[in-house]
Amino acid sequence: MRVLMFGWEFPPFKTGGLGTACYGLTKGLKNIGVEVSFVIPRSGGAEFSDHVKIVGAAEAYVHQEEAPDYSHVELVKVDVPLSPYGRPEHYFHVRKMQSQDMPAITASPPEKTAESVELYGKNLFGDIEEYTARASVIAEREEFDVIHAHDWMAFQAGLKAKKSSGKPLVIHVHATEYDRTGGRGADPVIKDIERTGAHESDRIIAVSDRTKKMLIRNYGVSARKVSVVYNAIDSNGYVPGKFAKRPLKRKTVLFLGRITVQKGPEYFLEAASKVLEKEPDTVFVMAGSGDMMYRMVEKACDLNIGHRVLFPGFVKGAMLDRAYDMADVYVMPSVSEPFGITPLEAMSHGVPVIISKQSGVSEVIKNALKVDFWDVDKFANGIIALLRCETLRGSLSKNGKSEIGRLNWDKSASHCVNVYEEALSKTSSKKRISLPMVEDPRRLRRHRFKRGIASGNASFALSDEHTPEIIPPMAATNL
Repeated sequence: MRVLMFGWEFPPFKTGGLGTACYGLTKGLKNIGVEVSFVIPRSGGAEFSDHVKIVGAAEAYVHQEEAPDYSHVELVKVDVPLSPYGRPEHYFHVRKMQSQDMPAITASPPEKTAESVELYGKNLFGDIEEYTARASVIAEREEFDVIHAHDWMAFQAGLKAKKSSGKPLVIHVHATEYDRTGGRGADPVIKDIERTGAHESDRIIAVSDRTKKMLIRNYGVSARKVSVVYNAIDSNGYVPGKFAKRPLKRKTVLFLGRITVQKGPEYFLEAASKVLEKEPDTVFVMAGSGDMMYRMVEKACDLNIGHRVLFPGFVKGAMLDRAYDMADVYVMPSVSEPFGITPLEAMSHGVPVIISKQSGVSEVIKNALKVDFWDVDKFANGIIALLRCETLRGSLSKNGKSEIGRLNWDKSASHCVNVYEEALSKTSSKKRISLPMVEDPRRLRRHRFKRGIASGNASFALSDEHTPEIIPPMAATNL
């Protein structure tokens, strides 16, 4: 089986868990014999492997490069500057920096203005249209059996490829607009794209039962159309204790993720304030970037804990391993988390975790403390308990590492293949056209006879063999 996959993140071009999930899933698919071509909205190529086809926006040719880590997937690259998690004003800010040849390093966008909102709408959705158009051209020359599109920016490309190829489309929902905004100010255009993708695709993969229920409730899709395929973790290559020398001698509590409303960073800081009243030598690390970073820096100062909170920014690679290795506790206080891979990463490093009950990952792990995102007191109590009780910390660490061993990408990939086969079966059945069976043809004849008299047009009736015959209006009066 060969899959044409659309998505906006793939390592090393990633800013969140989506890129990690796409890498792990494609690797799992390769392990079970499925070939993948991945269309990404980014140019470049020296860092990718052989067996990778790279198609830039400006180039019409395909060339090969070397990088062994990516030999399991074929990458097809489309040069448009899509960014996965930015809100309207943030996207405008990034594009403005690009147009001035300046690095867009600021974590917080400028004040929203009428000009910025207008430009955002034009540029972001224009870039998506460009990605969609170019991706459909790629779809016309690639060989594949199934189309797989990850999240809303890729849904339109998937639908375009489906229309041009006639192949079935499976959309993979890693998050909805309701998750990304924490239920506040969801973008109507993005919601419409998600709704259209959900209804016009052949099958839907949701990363958790929580996400499945959200799709059913908010977009009105049938429960039978949605299959839950949980994310997993690939801990290959990690060496425990690689960073045995801790840079911080104090006990450390880690938050790692995008600093956005969805991830609940303000609840982390409020809990930190309460913990520091009991454990004043604790250090809190908020690793990541996002449109709430400056606000969180200010909030730490307002809570008088700025001297105990570190903001290292976005971390990846070896620094990501180091961040986990130096942590005594990992906290994920997300407001609405479709899944959440970072707790699995923390557990693989032997770090005990406290997670929000409003998360998909809470459905699949048992060795974690689970708290409602808004309950700052319980988050604080959980952190204090883990910092003080070595037995509890050791138990969650040991059992957590053992538990995540059953969450691997090969299993997730096998579940995806089952969904592909369902989509292929549905497409095949659509091509077999048959007349509906009618229990009582005379009833249908009488109904159409009356309709024909009323309209003056020819009516239809069925013979006893259920073959249609046309009855002119005048002849119908003699029945």
